[in-house]
Amino acid sequence: MHIPPYHKRASWQRFFVGAMIGAVVAYCMFAYMYNSMYERLLEKNLDLQSEVTELKNYNEALKKDKQDLNEKSKEKLTIDSIEITVTNPKELDLDRLVTHQLEEMIKEEIEDIIGQDVSIIAESDKLLTATIENKEFPIDDFTYFFEVKKLAFAQTVKIEVEGKISSQT
Repeated sequence: MHIPPYHKRASWQRFFVGAMIGAVVAYCMFAYMYNSMYERLLEKNLDLQSEVTELKNYNEALKKDKQDLNEKSKEKLTIDSIEITVTNPKELDLDRLVTHQLEEMIKEEIEDIIGQDVSIIAESDKLLTATIENKEFPIDDFTYFFEVKKLAFAQTVKIEVEGKISSQT
């Protein structure tokens, strides 16, 4: 029995070339969709991890506050959470993941203020500002410095910082 030589005909050659090009295009589309989905999942995972860390810090602060309740007045306000906002991520060409990492690094640097009295922290605002401005934050090949533009003290400390890239190694 003889298999006909279809690979020599032009119509079959076009079919095989079309099938190969279709396979390459389908693979490229699959890779793009998978990567975009993975990026969204990674960002969501980082958000959830930061939320868990924040809740753990909040829980620890509440435990300390409960233990010290007899010593402190009930009318005093304490710091419950910290919100960091980078005002110029587009100028620094930062993506959302790097911005999130930088905000978390700043929060870790000043997380000791959680559970403290608002009036004490408000009096030492220059120390808080100096703590953020004098710290280097290295991510990948870049070192970032921040200048505090705005501080707001309440149960939630809101800090707006403007970033600067120090060097590229």
